[in-house]
Amino acid sequence: MGPVVDNYPLDAPSPYPAAEIARAWQRERPGTPTDSIEIVTPLWRLAKLFADDRRRVLADAGVDPATLDLLSVLRRAGTPYELSTRELSRRTLVTAGAISQRVARAEAGGLVTRRSAADGSRAVVVTLTEAGHDLIERTVDQVLTRESELVASLSPTARTQLAGQLQDLLDEVARIARKPS
Repeated sequence: MGPVVDNYPLDAPSPYPAAEIARAWQRERPGTPTDSIEIVTPLWRLAKLFADDRRRVLADAGVDPATLDLLSVLRRAGTPYELSTRELSRRTLVTAGAISQRVARAEAGGLVTRRSAADGSRAVVVTLTEAGHDLIERTVDQVLTRESELVASLSPTARTQLAGQLQDLLDEVARIARKPS
């Protein structure tokens, strides 16, 4: 499978380092803030490279990213590997409609079952089947092993430090992004 092309400007790594891009904007638009370019541009590029690589690994494993996400959340929930659709939506950060579609596809594939909640509410409970469990057990090892290879150039200390910095940045950006600009 070749690279995924979605017409986004970062489909291929740019030959121009982010610092050069920042300097060009400083030259062309003096006074325009460019301090984020050397952080955001590599993050966009890394996100694209990681996503493309994950799609290749998943395609080889015969599973799509949305199904992996659903099965992973159920598997991480622990036995009996079941959650309500509301909880699935909360943990995957996708809408109830998207969860419904994911569950329907996974159910059609024999990877999950769904049933009404036993408490008489209108809640729907989704449970990982044996086939779904087997698939996620095989796939998660492939995905995480590959992602570990991709970050292997970082020392354990650098990984820990970067993970903390990225989480701090994510928390702050999420906080700011919720406010009107």
